Amino acid sequence: MNEFGKRGKNANLKDSIGLYNLGNVYWNLTPAELVEETIINGQGVLSETGALAIETGEFTGRSPKDRFIVCDENTENSVWWGDINIKFTPEKFDALYNRMKAYMANREVYVRDSYACADPEYKLNIRVVAEYPWSNMFAYNMFLRPTEEELENFEPEWHIVNAPGFYADPEIDGTRQHNFAVINFTKKMIIIGGTGYTGEIKKGIFSVLNYILPHERNVLSMHCSANIGKEGDTAIFFGLSGTGKTTLSSDPNRRLIGDDEHGWANGSVFNFEGGCYAKTIDLSKEKEPQIYNAIKFGSILENIGFHKGTSAPDYSDSTITENTRVSYPIYHIDNIVEPSVGTDPKNIFFLTADAFGVLPPISRLTPGQAMYHFISGYTAKVAGTEVGVTEPQPSFSACFGKAFLPLHPTKYAEMLGEKMKETNVRVWLINTGWSGGEYGVGSRISLKYTRAMITAALTGQLDNVEYAKHEVFGLEMPVTCPEVPDEILTPRNTWADKSAYDAKALHLAEQFVKNFKQFEDNANEEILAAAPKVAVN
Repeated sequence: MNEFGKRGKNANLKDSIGLYNLGNVYWNLTPAELVEETIINGQGVLSETGALAIETGEFTGRSPKDRFIVCDENTENSVWWGDINIKFTPEKFDALYNRMKAYMANREVYVRDSYACADPEYKLNIRVVAEYPWSNMFAYNMFLRPTEEELENFEPEWHIVNAPGFYADPEIDGTRQHNFAVINFTKKMIIIGGTGYTGEIKKGIFSVLNYILPHERNVLSMHCSANIGKEGDTAIFFGLSGTGKTTLSSDPNRRLIGDDEHGWANGSVFNFEGGCYAKTIDLSKEKEPQIYNAIKFGSILENIGFHKGTSAPDYSDSTITENTRVSYPIYHIDNIVEPSVGTDPKNIFFLTADAFGVLPPISRLTPGQAMYHFISGYTAKVAGTEVGVTEPQPSFSACFGKAFLPLHPTKYAEMLGEKMKETNVRVWLINTGWSGGEYGVGSRISLKYTRAMITAALTGQLDNVEYAKHEVFGLEMPVTCPEVPDEILTPRNTWADKSAYDAKALHLAEQFVKNFKQFEDNANEEILAAAPKVAVN
């Protein structure tokens, strides 16, 4: 076994995680070296932008049913067990990891020392051991990067062992199929096998932080983007795919803290990551200039197509997957905060693309409503987004990130409510979806108007205007907003058939109430009182 690259004086894979009899071990290679390794190995090509283009193989997205958490004395009574957090025994973990170690014998591996959490008080050191160089480069892009001096004395708290070429045997290993991602909070280790999808690395650590920070450090972990204004005011944007989270948090008048994962401690909102992992399907310079311009040398394009006979990415090509992606270090964006830390937020935005045309384009939430809508995590699917979807369908994801929550959603919601009361932060529900009718009848709310509403909220222009209350959802709707027509602020007014609007509002409210039944037993009275006013049989 030969070792190359830069490593700390105490770095040792055998003593720390039992990996030995390896082939060459490459420590903390530069992006240029990792690109070269990937191309030499025949695992990727350079696009004309300079970005490395790779294919992740069989899996082009996460596999939630194959993500497990080790159930032991530390987690048995604290983790929210069920279809999101699936139990795995300590004995099965040890046996599976032993088989992984045997697989990796005599193979080359690529080691990356990095950390999560830009606030030094919550810094989490991570060592990633990867079978492929581009997986290692993904870790370089997405996690925070130690200085040369920090590398000298680097001591990892968590390890990730990533071996896409190792397939589990369900009969032997107790997995569902050959791919897996298993988190062990006691051993502070994540093992990933049978899948090359890099998002498993990123979301594995996000799940870890979603447990450690709220459970042990009293820090609210959040699936959100965040930016900061010229006066130092922080804003947070929650939203599921398709709601405009990346677009709306990218503001030329505000600097980006981060685009996906953050913690909220006392007096501090901080990025967990050191990079961005953005969808590229139908990407254009006009719609998403920051992402488009960030795709250069040092970025990794996943599962994209090329224009025929060229090395020019074809972002409209979904031949491999709709979930085409790019990862890049955050310094590929000019307008960022360094370090990626802000103060307590003054404004929080919940983004939803309501395809039913019911919710107002902007409304102000009470703490109870904020907790209720946070737990609900609502948006809507429209025709064509998934196979079999022919009309609008509600989509709920608790805390806007249900798949990554090791604790019960009400834990995060109650922490949000407490922080709202401590800081007097304003919380807004923004509908980036439809107005004047549901999808297919009405029209999408203008991005120009949405930006104007968010700007008005950020600058305090909605603090003293008159508000009306939504009859079903109880939301406070401003009756006027600078640079926005008054008539669109009350959604019922935009429908030609008012009785049709009333029926659709009741229908959507029923869906909210039905979805929330799974959380009622753990929710407090303030949250329950914020439910829409509708009778559900």
